[in-house]
Amino acid sequence: MTVEFVGGNRLALLESGVTYFPALEAAIAAAEHEIFIEAYIYADDPTGRRISAALEAAARRGVAVHLLVDGFGSRHLPPLRRQSLREAGVRVQIFRPAISPLTLRRRRLRRMHRKQVSLDGRIAFVGGINITDDIDADSPAQPRFDYAVRIEGPLVGDVRGDMARLWVRVARTHVGARSRAIPPPPPACLPAGDTSAALVVRDNVRHRTDIEEAYRAAIDAAREEILLANAYFLPGRRFRRALTDAARRGVRVVLLLQGRADHPLQRFASLALYGTLLDAGVEIYEYHKSMLHAKVAVIDFCWVTVGSSNIDPFSLLLAREANVVIEDRRFAADLRLSLQRALEEGAMVVPPARWRQQPWLHRVRIWAAYALVRMMMRIAGYGAH
Repeated sequence: MTVEFVGGNRLALLESGVTYFPALEAAIAAAEHEIFIEAYIYADDPTGRRISAALEAAARRGVAVHLLVDGFGSRHLPPLRRQSLREAGVRVQIFRPAISPLTLRRRRLRRMHRKQVSLDGRIAFVGGINITDDIDADSPAQPRFDYAVRIEGPLVGDVRGDMARLWVRVARTHVGARSRAIPPPPPACLPAGDTSAALVVRDNVRHRTDIEEAYRAAIDAAREEILLANAYFLPGRRFRRALTDAARRGVRVVLLLQGRADHPLQRFASLALYGTLLDAGVEIYEYHKSMLHAKVAVIDFCWVTVGSSNIDPFSLLLAREANVVIEDRRFAADLRLSLQRALEEGAMVVPPARWRQQPWLHRVRIWAAYALVRMMMRIAGYGAH
């Protein structure tokens, strides 16, 4: 798989909802023709209500607003909120219903985990930030650690086209849906900067491994440094081998992972990989300042990815994901500086010697969690990769 870069873009890195949500609200307020928005989690909390109010105001002034949310991730979005959005003119669609023990089928596990926005085919946002309050309950003063990218330029056309195609695909599953008709695409975006970037998606048809392959190609080509921050890290054998091979050939490989777990089972399963990675020379840091939700990487001070895809079975084997891949030293320097600050101010290194001296009971818990996750993936029809 070859990443197809598009030149002429202007990109801005947005760290956490503190910078993302004001930028998103301003862009919604300025929209004149159409808005597409995709969210895995769309909550009815203060942040969700702010974005809902902005979307409703846009729809009332004649903007065609399309909101696609995941049926599982947004299962707590109240019917009254959906009704309010629809009454204002917002076209709302649900990507597959929520999972329940009575409807546990393989295709129901395939969720829409993307976080994308397109406005007038002129501005786009791609990243890992859901439409929900960005505050960590355990650290109210600290927002979740996450990123998004604001895009202007020709790449916006790729984002808009991708979102419109998924919108139509979902609409076709609903008999009599009014949402099938999509306005014709806006004129192609003129160059707005000098940055080359690409939209890389994961689906269950033609792009099943595109995001993982883009990662592995960049890791295999690395010669100096790999700096990877990921919230849910449980890669398959090939991904792990790419990282350990890079470390053994002298590349500095740094992983910034969750120190606080919101999914304990997956967290314990991830710990099973630490020993092999540390033995190969990979540096592992755990972030404790707030909840880490980022899915980003900087490789050799030039290659960057920011998006929704974790490095775990859910993202790499099941979910629809969207990442931006960027080749630009200035943008890479901005993200690397932000990650370095996180390493220094909010993370703790995992010492290899201390890791090897863990109590045997802790080791049993780790490997039991890993075996359970592997078994669950096999039951769902997805073996190790």
